[in-house]
Amino acid sequence: MRLAVVTGAAGGIGRWIARGLAQSGYDLILVGRTGGNLAATRDWLLSDMPGTAITCETVDLSSLAQTRLLGDRLVQEGRAVDVLVNNAGIFMPRREETPEGHELVLAVNHLAPFMLTRALLPALRRAAAAHGQARIVNIGSSTSDRARIYPDDLEGRRRWGLVHTYGQSKLALLIATRGWAEQLRGSRVTANVVHPGAVATGLVRARGPIGLAWAAMAPFLLTEAQGADSPLHVATSPDFAGISGAYVKKRRVMTPNRRALDQALAAQVWNATEALTGP
Repeated sequence: MRLAVVTGAAGGIGRWIARGLAQSGYDLILVGRTGGNLAATRDWLLSDMPGTAITCETVDLSSLAQTRLLGDRLVQEGRAVDVLVNNAGIFMPRREETPEGHELVLAVNHLAPFMLTRALLPALRRAAAAHGQARIVNIGSSTSDRARIYPDDLEGRRRWGLVHTYGQSKLALLIATRGWAEQLRGSRVTANVVHPGAVATGLVRARGPIGLAWAAMAPFLLTEAQGADSPLHVATSPDFAGISGAYVKKRRVMTPNRRALDQALAAQVWNATEALTGP
């Protein structure tokens, strides 16, 4: 049986991605911060697909220590992970730091996916050897299209703004994904970034004008089920069996921000990310 790991699976597009993977025959490991919400997602999935094996992992993905422990444990258990969907994301109206001292948006949107991917590489390679391929699908954002990135200030200590910080985190994720694709070339493990579209989720929880504007836009945005479509296509379709390092919108490979194609800048971002996440 094939296995998929989905972060941010307790709600939003994450639970719909999990649903689509279950419908495609995958067993699931659902990762999220709140155990009760994960259990609700599990029960919702099992009500339609009772034969699916589903494990819930309660992990705070803003904690790199917890993220690393999850990945290491799954590898030690001998798991073969066919699909890893790094979906968990956060948008904050003000700068906050995690207990480990990392800027919160960067930690959840970029550092945790990097850490979990690195930890699970043996499990992904194991699945590729057993089943012919494995896929890493990172959920990006069109905000990366216009974002600037400062490798010496990923934490936003000198430059912080809610739009800049979110966009920089997603551009860092895109750059790192292309880095994984290069490192994994020839391994039958692919890595791609997908913009799911503008989806009416609970991503923006800020009060005041920002929250009101997001609520006003909601009727005109994609549903969570619609937002899951492109990530699921990249995760499961034969069309993407040999594609790696791509930036995808509406199931189509698109040209990313030119900064993501700058090899010198990409190396700086990669090195800065490794410095922040440790060996």
